[in-house]
Amino acid sequence: MWRSLASNALTFLVVAIFVLAGVLIWGQNQYSADGPLSQAICVEVPRGTTMRKVSLDLEDQGAISSGALFRIGADYTKKTQALKAGSYLVPEGASMSKITDVITRGGASTCGTEVVFRIGVTRSLVQVREIDPTSGRYEEKANFNPAEGDAPAAYTAVLDKSDTRYRIALAEGVTSWQVLDALKSVDLLKGDADLPPEGALAPDSYEFSPGDTRASVLGRMQDAQELILAQAWGDRADGLPYKTPEEALVMASIVEKETGGDEERELVASVFVNRLDRGMRLQTDPTVIYGITKGVGVLGRGLRQSELRKATAYNTYVIPALPPTPIANPGRASIEAALNPVDSDFIFFVAKTLDPRDGHNFAETLEDHNRNVAAYRALERAN
Repeated sequence: MWRSLASNALTFLVVAIFVLAGVLIWGQNQYSADGPLSQAICVEVPRGTTMRKVSLDLEDQGAISSGALFRIGADYTKKTQALKAGSYLVPEGASMSKITDVITRGGASTCGTEVVFRIGVTRSLVQVREIDPTSGRYEEKANFNPAEGDAPAAYTAVLDKSDTRYRIALAEGVTSWQVLDALKSVDLLKGDADLPPEGALAPDSYEFSPGDTRASVLGRMQDAQELILAQAWGDRADGLPYKTPEEALVMASIVEKETGGDEERELVASVFVNRLDRGMRLQTDPTVIYGITKGVGVLGRGLRQSELRKATAYNTYVIPALPPTPIANPGRASIEAALNPVDSDFIFFVAKTLDPRDGHNFAETLEDHNRNVAAYRALERAN
């Protein structure tokens, strides 16, 4: 009798294991399989909401077949607590796994109406964009400079919409004064803020909510730059002529102002590193310009010979060292280039054409450099 019971129990256990395994395999397949959406939709994830609430909303919109299975999958992949507030585009046929990734990835929201305050080196603009759920592409509704007149109706009309998102986008190479000055014109932000140190802000995109303070937005930009600099400093190459991360940030800002080409940053950095190693002057115009403007606005003209000869802390045609502070806010790529330049013998460079996007010609000797300069001057005369 006991043998029979034991045998039956063992049989039941084996069957239960097989059934459980089958259920798990089925569940994994369902979680990863294409979803029921016939066209893309926008999914709103409010601040403070739960994965359960989101799963019920997704089920109501026909994005998933089972809210319970969706939650189990999110728990199993340890993403339940990673939910990020925002409006997200869920593409046609998205699996539960894909949707979970979308709503837990974070970063900029990807759906609905978006107002972007772009802070650039020469001008700032406000963009109003709206995503088409069918194509997943943004359509521009307005693009204006707030300093040039009243805001268009396409901008004021979206301010009262609950699903409108706002972000501030900093271009690489902007100065701290330019950022603070632009934030003063963002009437959705509150409060005053102190001018951050030059170079302390990370050029990037930052979402914010109406009513946030200018100081808090600037604080996030500073925290991001501190992290980027600390990581790059920890991964720096050996033998660099910088004693501190702050000196590396100064170099990164010079690299940022000298080239906008990603493929050239490490080469430009190598030229300046080689010059410092040889005790040569950096001889770079952007530092002289910063010594004149102090980062307030744009010079708007060429440098005069008297300015190139005048001894100032930022005139690298005169001083045989780095200037005392950064001359702009460099992006991650320029910081990493300054701390990991390529190994080269170049000590000169000059623009290839009158279009800075075409890059530079590099040289190891003054003779070669003079030939490159002569070619550039010929282009200037021709134009």
